[in-house]
Amino acid sequence: MSYTVGGECPDDDALALQLMVKGCEPLPRRRCRPRSPARYAQPAPLPASLWAIPPDTTVRWAPYTCKNYTCLVNRGRADCFDLEGKERRRWLADNGGPGFSIDGVLRSRPPGTVRVGLDIGGGTGTFAARMAERNVTVVTTTLDLDAPFNRFVASRGLVPLQISLMQRLPFADGVLDIVHSMNALSNGVPDAVLEAALFDIYRVLRPGGVFWLDHFFCLGPQLNATYVPIFDRVGFHRLRWSAGRKLDLGAERNEWYVSRVARETHDLTNSRCFFSCFFLSCSPLRLKASAVTIISQGRKGLPL
Repeated sequence: MSYTVGGECPDDDALALQLMVKGCEPLPRRRCRPRSPARYAQPAPLPASLWAIPPDTTVRWAPYTCKNYTCLVNRGRADCFDLEGKERRRWLADNGGPGFSIDGVLRSRPPGTVRVGLDIGGGTGTFAARMAERNVTVVTTTLDLDAPFNRFVASRGLVPLQISLMQRLPFADGVLDIVHSMNALSNGVPDAVLEAALFDIYRVLRPGGVFWLDHFFCLGPQLNATYVPIFDRVGFHRLRWSAGRKLDLGAERNEWYVSRVARETHDLTNSRCFFSCFFLSCSPLRLKASAVTIISQGRKGLPL
């Protein structure tokens, strides 16, 4: 990562990202100037920018496989860039399973008390955009993994933050009203890293703040044996818990999605907790859920 002081920074974005993913954070500051995109064009103004794909000239495409946003929209594995497709419909309604609506989760707190938050692994910033429509400011952590996620989030008029799960969250204790994470936390994260991340989330939430763990992926036996004990050690109070079978690769794989809404516990006087277990009967890619709601006084796992 050598460079000329006072000159132009080298094209080493891929190396910097590789170091971050391996836990080499924070990277050292440098005394050079990053290259700007040629013929830079301003993104759309707010509020139109929340749902507008920015001009291609807002990005320097050299580090990425795709060389424009059309390519990213058409590339199936990155459908989060398609703001007129599935991304536009996220979090608008409960799906009867692990898919909770934003409005349903916000109703767990008194009106107006959820004001600032964090979305961990927020991709292109759609969760933050939906929260902005509800006058809630949400910072989005995202990594530029073969796509300009951070620039895309910023072009939407939102705040991106490029950090990995290995890094301590750059917030003081007890300052956030809500923390959300979808898919970033899963069984692919080492247990020790996951537990440290959960305790860090607890640290930055204010008393009574909401932690929304959205579509946590794991295998059936792992949930009660590994993850419920981790969640309970952290000490969140469960408000809502829903599990649904992931069947697109076959029921025999025993794969599950779990969504959980919980509160930081300092302001709680009632230990009663509620959670739901959803058993799915469906064809691949089209999930239909039937629910069994369980009311518990204790901290029991899900009956998988």
